Amino acid sequence: MPETKKVASVLTPDNHAVILVDHQYIQLLAVRSHPVETVINNVTMLAKAAKIFKVPTLLTTVFGERQELLPQIQAVFPEQKPINRTGLNAWVEPDVYDWVQKTGKKKLVMAGLWTEVCLNLPTLSALAEGYEVYIVTDASGGSSSESHERGVQRMLQAGARPLTVAAYLSELQWDWAAEETADEVSKLFAELGGGFGQALRWEWQLLGLTSSGGH
Repeated sequence: MPETKKVASVLTPDNHAVILVDHQYIQLLAVRSHPVETVINNVTMLAKAAKIFKVPTLLTTVFGERQELLPQIQAVFPEQKPINRTGLNAWVEPDVYDWVQKTGKKKLVMAGLWTEVCLNLPTLSALAEGYEVYIVTDASGGSSSESHERGVQRMLQAGARPLTVAAYLSELQWDWAAEETADEVSKLFAELGGGFGQALRWEWQLLGLTSSGGH
C-alpha cells in the first residue's frame, strides 16, 4: 500500500472502531426519516466496509430476546453475538464500554436506530469523555424526519462529525493504488452503492483499476 500522509481528521483503517447500535426489526418498523430499504442497504454497506478494512466492529441490541438483529448485518460478522441490554444508552452498558476501552481507539464511528435516542445518547456520552465521534447519518434513522434531523443537529452541536457510508468507504480506501482492497471496495460500491457505485465501478473498469469480474 502506498504511503499516505497522516491527516488528523481523516479516518484510517487503524485509527478507529465502529459501533452499530440496535439495527433490529422492531426499531426499523418505526423509522420514518428514510425508506427502510435505504437504511438496511446503507448499514449493510457500512458493516461490509468495516470488515474489508478489518476495523474493530461492535454490534448491539436492545431487548434482543424479543427482536433479532438484521440478518444482513449478522451475516457480515457471523461469529459475533451482539451485546444486549435494556437501557437506552449503550455507552453505559459495561460490556460496551469495556469493549471500547480494549480497542484503544479514540475515534468512534457510530450508526444506530433510532437517531434521536439510541444513537444520540451514546454519542453524547462518548463526546463528553473526549472521544471523537463520527455519525453515519444515512445508516441511521429516526421516528420522523424532524426527529432524525434534530438528533443529528444536537450531536453536531456537541461536536460529532457527520458522514455518509460512501464517504466512509472512500476515506478508508484513500488511494486506488492500494490494490489489496481496491477491488473489494469497488465491488461493494457496485453491490450497494446505487447509481453512484455503478458509475464508479464502470469508470474503474475502463481505467483498468479493477478486475473484470463481479457486478
